[in-house]
Amino acid sequence: MLEAGDSQRVAELMRETAAAELLPRFRNLAQEDIREKKPGDVVTVADFASERRLALGLQTILPGVPVVGEEAAEEDPGLLELVGRPGGACWIVDPLDGTANFAAGKETFAIIVCLVHKAETIAGWILDVPRGRMAVAHKGSGVTIDGIAVRGEGKNRAPNGLVGYRVRKQVDRQLSASQRQRLGRLTTLRCAGVEYLEILSGRMDFCLYRRVKPWDHAAGALMMLEAGGDALRFDGSAYGPSQELNGGIIAAPSRDVLAEVRAVFAMVQMPLFESRC
Repeated sequence: MLEAGDSQRVAELMRETAAAELLPRFRNLAQEDIREKKPGDVVTVADFASERRLALGLQTILPGVPVVGEEAAEEDPGLLELVGRPGGACWIVDPLDGTANFAAGKETFAIIVCLVHKAETIAGWILDVPRGRMAVAHKGSGVTIDGIAVRGEGKNRAPNGLVGYRVRKQVDRQLSASQRQRLGRLTTLRCAGVEYLEILSGRMDFCLYRRVKPWDHAAGALMMLEAGGDALRFDGSAYGPSQELNGGIIAAPSRDVLAEVRAVFAMVQMPLFESRC
């Protein structure tokens, strides 16, 4: 579907968008530039400006392929049906992943773009905006960070993970000391895109999320798979970008690490999980 040079055009579009729409507004937002979509979920003028620029650029790269942006889908949830459309294709865009961090002046935010065809993610791009790191994956062709191929490996340490606060609290409360030692440090960056890059870089080993929105995870899940690992729902089935939002995801670039993590989390009794690990 993508022709020679198209992947680089997507990457360049993302960098141009970051330079034009995000970085000039970073730590430069007025109070009226920030609002809540719902309690605890903020959006800024930068989200909308970034999404507009990305949508226009992507439609130039693949004319006729619709764009499912996070903010557009917030206004029109029916757009999500395009992700699972039989035989169809669409772009999925998170124009500013980590909006709360961005609004608070914290340097942990990203742009995420992926291309879905026949309900499968076939390409993904994640740009760590403050640091300029770019991860790119194409189905069957591996994953790179800044042009360097990434391959996941088993670790000689307990796996460090990126999980939400409430999950971490239950893990620490319920597991015995010996069980807890099977996991390393657990934390969150509140930005899925940067978290996937931290895993690919080897600083962290896995991630777990209860709510799985496609603009947050479709690209990163493909990257885990292309690095030699996998991304699974809590029930053990393969993650897909059109799955229901509460299906959960556990992902790692190493299948050995993923198996160990799932075994540990299977010991945790938690109503936070809609289905068992």
